[in-house]
Amino acid sequence: MDRFDTLFTRLARSTFRSRFRLGQKERQYCLDKGAEKVSEHAAEFVARRLAPAEPINDGKQTPMRGHPVFIAQHATATCCRGCLEKWHNIPQHQALSDEQQAYIVRVIFHWLVIQMNPPR
Repeated sequence: MDRFDTLFTRLARSTFRSRFRLGQKERQYCLDKGAEKVSEHAAEFVARRLAPAEPINDGKQTPMRGHPVFIAQHATATCCRGCLEKWHNIPQHQALSDEQQAYIVRVIFHWLVIQMNPPR
C-alpha cells in the first residue's frame, strides 16, 4: 500500500472530508480546461495561499466551492496549514518547500482523477 492509499483510506473515514464531490459544473470545468491547466491552477493556489509560513487568513483562505481545486483541497485536507499538519505531517509556521508544494498538488490531482473517473 503506497502513501496515497493510506492517506485516502484515512480521508474516506472522515465524515467531513468524504462528503466532498465534484458537481457537474466542476466536472465540466475540468474537461474544458484539461488536466494540465487544472494542475497549474492547483500549483498557483498552493503557492499563493498555503506556501507562506504564515498564510493570510489561514484556515479561511480556501473557499469550499467555486473551483474544482478548492473542493479537492477540502476533500484532501490540503486547505490550510492546520489540516496540512494534522493529515499530512507538514509543520505549520514555516514556508512550504518546493517538494512539499509539489506533493500537495499531487494529492489534489489524485483526488480529482478519482472524481473524474468514478467506479461503475
